[in-house]
Amino acid sequence: MKIGLIGYGAMGRLVGDLAGARGHEVNLKIDIADAGQHVADLSERLRACNVAIDFSIGAAVPKHVEAAVDAQVPLVVGTTGWLTKLDSVRQTVAQHEGALIYGANFSVGVQIFYRIAARAAELFRGLADYDGFIEEAHHKRKRDAPSGTALKLEEIVRQNLHRDVPVSSTRSGYIPGTHRLGFDSLADQIRITHEARSREGFAAGALMAAEWIPGHKGVYEFSEVFDEIVASLR
Repeated sequence: MKIGLIGYGAMGRLVGDLAGARGHEVNLKIDIADAGQHVADLSERLRACNVAIDFSIGAAVPKHVEAAVDAQVPLVVGTTGWLTKLDSVRQTVAQHEGALIYGANFSVGVQIFYRIAARAAELFRGLADYDGFIEEAHHKRKRDAPSGTALKLEEIVRQNLHRDVPVSSTRSGYIPGTHRLGFDSLADQIRITHEARSREGFAAGALMAAEWIPGHKGVYEFSEVFDEIVASLR
């Protein structure tokens, strides 16, 4: 499979290395500094790819989607900070009968964490003595707060707990990506934590999505199709 990488920073390079190890060819690398270039130029360059993976900047994602659907190339978006434009992006993909899969977090471990969190929230649903809370912490260079992962976690917990859950964020030093779901009562506290030790889990999940999306049409959220993607690899 020929892969185009939009945003050839730390994540892009890691995805490229993993793709090569799995027998794929990376035949397009676009530096983060060049993200958001003219749609027509990017579209032309993407035509040589079977799929593209975007780890660039949030503001440039809608343009990248336009270019990808114009080139009829499925797109995997791991970039965060653009979801306010999701409705217009959906329209763009639908108009061109394109394919897009996006996710707040492509880590396989985080996807399992989401499922554990959903079940935990169900168990605490009728226990009014327990208050839920979400804490997330990242290095000081991370721009968005709360993180996309925390927002998705809050959505999952709220839907299964049937009440709102506060989210707190910390940006400091070199803290690895950390997300914690807790339930606190006068009697005790239960906490469930996911801590990212490296970027490998994110790269592996993005590549899994890239291997799955060709042949599909429409817009997909990674956590919603994760089980189907895993099943396709068995």
